[in-house]
Amino acid sequence: MNKAPANTKMSSFNIAPDMDCSSSNSNEYSSYQDCPAKVPLNGLQYSDMDAESQNFLTDHQLGKKKYEAEYSPGSASFGMSVFNLGNAIMGSGILGLSYAMANTGIALFVILLVAVAIFSLYSVHLLLKTANEGGSLVYEQLGYKAFGIPGKLAASCSITMQNFGAMASYLYIVKYELPIVIKAFLDSNDNAWYTNGDYLVLLVTVAIILPLSLLKNLGYLGYTSGFSLLCMVFFLIVVIYKKFQIPCPLPENFINITVNVSQPQVNTTDEECCKPKYFVFNSQTVYAVPILTFAFVCHPAILPMYEELKDRSRRKMQNVANVSFLGMFVMYLLAALFGYLTFNEAVEPELLHTYSKVYNFDVVLLIVRFAVLTAVTLTVPVVLFPIRTSVNHLLGASKEFSWPRHICITVALLVCVNILVIFVPTIRDIFGFIGASAAAMLIFILPSAFYIKLVRKESMKSVQKMGATLFLIVGFMVMIGSMALIIADWIHNAGSSDEHADGH
Repeated sequence: MNKAPANTKMSSFNIAPDMDCSSSNSNEYSSYQDCPAKVPLNGLQYSDMDAESQNFLTDHQLGKKKYEAEYSPGSASFGMSVFNLGNAIMGSGILGLSYAMANTGIALFVILLVAVAIFSLYSVHLLLKTANEGGSLVYEQLGYKAFGIPGKLAASCSITMQNFGAMASYLYIVKYELPIVIKAFLDSNDNAWYTNGDYLVLLVTVAIILPLSLLKNLGYLGYTSGFSLLCMVFFLIVVIYKKFQIPCPLPENFINITVNVSQPQVNTTDEECCKPKYFVFNSQTVYAVPILTFAFVCHPAILPMYEELKDRSRRKMQNVANVSFLGMFVMYLLAALFGYLTFNEAVEPELLHTYSKVYNFDVVLLIVRFAVLTAVTLTVPVVLFPIRTSVNHLLGASKEFSWPRHICITVALLVCVNILVIFVPTIRDIFGFIGASAAAMLIFILPSAFYIKLVRKESMKSVQKMGATLFLIVGFMVMIGSMALIIADWIHNAGSSDEHADGH
């Protein structure tokens, strides 16, 4: 679930000579071995790292200049890098994939999943090559080198939006799942305040997330991402297992006995609804691509992991990405397929919550929910850190740490995300909006734009530049098309709700 934190490593992003024979601009790095002195980018030293950044994860060596380039051998093995990138990719987006499949059909979903995975890998290729050519392993600094302040702001705002969306999706999981856990422990279906998701989100935020977010050092949360990945693997195993436990169609007596009466009823006894569909087009199909892009975005984490890779080269890092994306592709496909085959058209935007339609109490699902809730609650403070740092920079904060500023920004961010979670109707809207905007920017638009601008040795008529230009056009089409259709769906739903209210 921990997608965002990797991009918090904003210092000491060091550039190694690319061992790949296909690497361009090798002359640029030919003097590194002979000159051990530090070489600032563009002859400038950036010292704009605020005091807060120096107190995040203690092992990040944040005492060095933020944008200073020097060759420093990485220490992460190939296998560890694959695992770390898998952590960065895996997030709450996996919970929405079955919903995407239900509204596209199996065949169309697989086509879209393959396309987004390939596009994401191509984007990694562009990003790695641009980093070598541009002389920086910081996403925002590549934006600055390519387009100046507007480029840096575009990268920073996209990463901040993505992190904010991830944080909101995690709190949505708390809103959806914690009431079910409490009802299971209390063996009650009443609608008391302590089973109201909105109140519980506020309570968890104030009691757990806010104190953790206010700490200057979050080093002890460094294991959260690994725990989150293990939780999702466990979740996948349970999804596959439950497919063979839950019959379709459900017998009438089974529904009457076990279904949670507080949940909306769905016609799950119809034989027709149990037949999987291969191509589906409806008003919810527009959310499929944004959900997939939201699930695959990890690109701010690529450059820090490239910097940490032992004996690094562009080819080796690309192989790390290939293996990680393949593993996540398999997990995503299995989770989407078995979740869809279990519930078919009745699947909700958040798959785990759909099981509450069938089970009042189930030990295995209760364990999954508790593990996922623990993981997302501990992840929110880590995801909040880069957003707070960006706000600090945008406000022109001084380098000296200030507790009042630190507290005010943290509280303001948590208030904003809680308002979003309480008033936005469903997690589908978060997946859709962030996937169509920030994720599309980070996967399609920014890497291709940086590549076109910074890789100067290739002409615009070369195959590589033409491919990057086409990728940029596709990115704008995905972003504009998805956003337009999603907004149209929101307007249509709002109109339908008003008509329904007037009719009563």
